[in-house]
Amino acid sequence: MANKVLLFSDDAQVELDSVEAELEMVELQISELLEKQTKLNSRKNKLLQTLEGACSSAQPSGSSKPRKPSFSKQDLQHYEESDFSWSEEVQAKLCSVFQLSKFRPLQQAAINLSMSGKDLFLVMPTGRGKSLCYQLPALCSKGFTLVIAPLVSLMEDQLMYLKSVNVPAVTLNASSTKEDSKQVLAGMIDKNSPFKLLYVTPEKIAKSKLLMSKLEKAYNMGLLARIAVDEVHCCSQWGHDFRPDYKLLGILKRQFPKVPLVGLTATATSNVLKDCQKILCVQEPITLTAPFNRPNLYYEVRFKDNEDCVDQISQLIRERYKNQSGIVYVFSQKDAEAVATDLQKRNILAQPYHANMEPSDKSLVHQRWSSKKIQVVVATVAFGMGIDKADVRFVIHHTISKSIENYYQESGRAGRDDGSADCIVFFGFADIFRVSTMVVMENTGQQKLQNMVAYCQNVDRCRRAMMAIHFDEVWNDDECNQMCDVCRHGNDYITMDITKHARDVVTIVEMASSMDEKLTPLKVCDAWLGKGPAKHRKTIKVTSLSRLEVESIIIHLLLHGYFSEDFSFTPYTTHFYLKLGRKAALLKKDNHSITMKMRRRVMSHATVKKVSESAGEKSSAKLEGKRAADSDNKKSVAKKVKTLP
Repeated sequence: MANKVLLFSDDAQVELDSVEAELEMVELQISELLEKQTKLNSRKNKLLQTLEGACSSAQPSGSSKPRKPSFSKQDLQHYEESDFSWSEEVQAKLCSVFQLSKFRPLQQAAINLSMSGKDLFLVMPTGRGKSLCYQLPALCSKGFTLVIAPLVSLMEDQLMYLKSVNVPAVTLNASSTKEDSKQVLAGMIDKNSPFKLLYVTPEKIAKSKLLMSKLEKAYNMGLLARIAVDEVHCCSQWGHDFRPDYKLLGILKRQFPKVPLVGLTATATSNVLKDCQKILCVQEPITLTAPFNRPNLYYEVRFKDNEDCVDQISQLIRERYKNQSGIVYVFSQKDAEAVATDLQKRNILAQPYHANMEPSDKSLVHQRWSSKKIQVVVATVAFGMGIDKADVRFVIHHTISKSIENYYQESGRAGRDDGSADCIVFFGFADIFRVSTMVVMENTGQQKLQNMVAYCQNVDRCRRAMMAIHFDEVWNDDECNQMCDVCRHGNDYITMDITKHARDVVTIVEMASSMDEKLTPLKVCDAWLGKGPAKHRKTIKVTSLSRLEVESIIIHLLLHGYFSEDFSFTPYTTHFYLKLGRKAALLKKDNHSITMKMRRRVMSHATVKKVSESAGEKSSAKLEGKRAADSDNKKSVAKKVKTLP
């Protein structure tokens, strides 16, 4: 009797384990479907808004019910006109001071809204003339405009330009002398307004009670004309350049409610703008969003031949960009020095630029580059924000950016003269994990980095389409005009079933975990390729794939939740390890499969040959026939699913 009870108990336990495993998989599938539903609903709402022809307008903070947009297409048309009381003066100063004959899209509307006393958020691509939208109104208004900018270098660059066109502008920052500060503070309450623009950092607003007292006096005297918050996305923790002191700027609208505020950014999603609205205490701002697309920029992603890739970059510069100015962005200050030196050795006139350099050295590099005495600036992200050089023909990323927002802004420094320019990313496996450890403390750092990695890993979707989704834009691939590598070489990929390989590599991480070992992504690669410790080789199923194929599959599994990040901190560094992700359990089901699209250039010759052989001559002929029939359709090649060896 006791034996029967034990047997029944064992059977029940087996069945219970099976039910729990199945429930876990069902919960994962439900989670995936809910996530997909949220994305589709968001996309649906955006498309409906576009069809209604309404301009986007941020919701008031605390509002839970959707409301009718307060700024319609007809309103925009009204503010695009030139029949306001200030229009004649605005047009005259546009020509005489800024030497421009006409406005770019949305500039006139933004200026008229600001002159009308409206609060405004302006989202406009890098190089499209955001600064003019507060500089020109400042010249046509009584008193001065307060400009909050995140970097002293940005303010200095703006001041240099304004001085060259004889616009009186000053700054207050940590490096200002006592005498300069005294003059500026006195000028703020001078009815004759000795300057039209005052540039300060958010830290100055947060820490200087003297500055706030002068602003209050200027406000009471009617001399504080408007507040401009440049790079307004820095307010939001969801923004790609979050700055804590920006969160304190809400004091300005609370203290000076009648002063119009304009927030400017090149990169902000609707969620970021809603956050900024709440932080800045702006009740109902009007949001003007210029199209994100820069049609003159060509976007391309290249795989690194090796971790350094300087040979690839130098060859590209010599062959394609002879005597043309460009920027090479790198991961760190050390990389800036090393890559600049390596390019110099290859007879390319290059200089490093990073935050740790002396201000005089940075200014010298900037001046020499602007005057074409050097061809290339090798820089960290410290270079570029607010830099106004029109004829940049290439922006090359030696290492991927930490987010799509960062990449869009950095690459946007190319082609400001509307001439053709190239934006090229060199994508390396190890770089993903270097950047990942850098953003580990950021709330949304990992998700934003994964979006950037997905952009680079992508082989079948227009690069602009991926940016459009990120910025809540509606995009038609035909508008790309083959100005990205995917649209230009759209048939250069194949869809493959990688289920067997996914199970093999997940088993490696699972085995390591069972032995209390942690594996970095590079060690997982080595182990799978049969290059790990000898004690593990007997238990690991070694793959015949190339290293690039192995790396691409591991990235795909990380992006899709089969692997997850596991960080470990030491006093000196942060380590990135792979652990099983929430979807790894699905691979235990026989009917679960994973497919991925891979560039033919990534696939080894042996893999391509085996894939072709496994498909058979008949299938191959059929596929070739389909390619010929659909040569204009870049996605036609991916219709057949093949299996890796």
